[in-house]
Amino acid sequence: MDRTAQLTARLTEREFVYDPPPTRSSLHSRAARVLEDNWTGTSTVPSRGLYPHQWSWDSAFIAIGLRHLSPLRAQTELETLLAAQWGDGRIPHIVFNPSVPLDAYFPSPDFWRSSTAGRAAGAPRTVQTSGIVQPPVHALAAWLVHCADPGLSRARSFLTRMYPRLAAWHRYLLHRRDLGGGSLASVVHPWEQGMDNSPCWDLPLSRVTPAPARSFRRADLDHGAAEDRPTDLDYGRYVRLATDYRDAGYEDGHGEFAVEDPSFNALLIASEHALARIAQELGATGTARHARAERLTTALIDRLWDPAEGMFFSRDVRGGGLIPERSVSGLIPLLLPTLPRDIVEALVRTTASKHFGLGGTTRLVPSYDLLGEAFDPHRYWRGPAWFNTGWLVERGLRTHGERGRADALRRAVLDIADTSGFAEYVDPYTGEACGATGFGWTAALTLDLLHTGTAKGGDRQ
Repeated sequence: MDRTAQLTARLTEREFVYDPPPTRSSLHSRAARVLEDNWTGTSTVPSRGLYPHQWSWDSAFIAIGLRHLSPLRAQTELETLLAAQWGDGRIPHIVFNPSVPLDAYFPSPDFWRSSTAGRAAGAPRTVQTSGIVQPPVHALAAWLVHCADPGLSRARSFLTRMYPRLAAWHRYLLHRRDLGGGSLASVVHPWEQGMDNSPCWDLPLSRVTPAPARSFRRADLDHGAAEDRPTDLDYGRYVRLATDYRDAGYEDGHGEFAVEDPSFNALLIASEHALARIAQELGATGTARHARAERLTTALIDRLWDPAEGMFFSRDVRGGGLIPERSVSGLIPLLLPTLPRDIVEALVRTTASKHFGLGGTTRLVPSYDLLGEAFDPHRYWRGPAWFNTGWLVERGLRTHGERGRADALRRAVLDIADTSGFAEYVDPYTGEACGATGFGWTAALTLDLLHTGTAKGGDRQ
């Protein structure tokens, strides 16, 4: 096995030995109950109230946790999502449940009009979806789900069926979304990056004329306080971008918003490494995909790394230049197994710096710079800590041998998931619950950390 493959194995393989201590057995049971309550029979909703459909990256994280309860259900989770894939390869960020009333969530299926507006892009005719995407965690999730029960996976030809769909998804991102010409994928809407309301989007969004407030109804405010959610102005801009994209037939490359984001691309690279492992499992060579992942890592560093600031920044493709806002997105490239050591060390220092405070002033990694002008510990992605980003940073720290820091972050994630009722997100200082409780990926990633914390040899490979 070459050096890249060896390093990648740290990211994509683990041996599991689960024997929870008594103090954690109740947490395990309650996390499992959340996933059971949110299960629809074919997929898992993030939250029964606020998010009543299937979300793309939520399902990837949920499958990672579900594999510890039911590898079959974890496989089904991903199979259901990928069954809604478009002909051009994109995996839509929402797959709508037809039994849910239209007014339960906005934008609803009648807004996206996927089967008509997306016809040229190959949108499915029998399933209604959104037309935008979310971060590509899916190949990593598929590989980890396979590793949980390889016998079941092989018997069901799980990877054989998933591989061509995942390969098409990556082709779409690497070719149709290379809007900056630098080999990285661009997002064309803040919702695609997943950190919807981050201050990182304020500059590129300022060029977007908002849709009139009377043209849409914000269902999210039925489930959360207005002061914790995006402003009406920002929401109007989100609606305008989505409307223009829909009216252009979901054709890429023409919108006012195009951003190369470090987290989105780091997850694509991590999933390229996982796709190489899947190819090897299926009897092919993964060399080309590992090599592509290395080229993308180089592009990520060349285009988004700021050595003076010790972190990665988003690039505004339309406006030009890096966006000078520090967010947790700029720390997530720690996931990458072949990241140069000097960059790893700088990122580790940044996590503990006054901007993020991990191990000092904050309990979990805040989503945005503690010292930033836009920081708000409770407002959606403008400061609160999220459990999926904590899981990603913990995994990155452990990948690069930062065991003590990873252990401390793991303990904090488990403790706060417990005390917050598996909250959607929390105050990074206090761990106070914000948003929905009984949140799908919070419960799922709690299960993953419970199961992988006692891997053989005392470490997770």
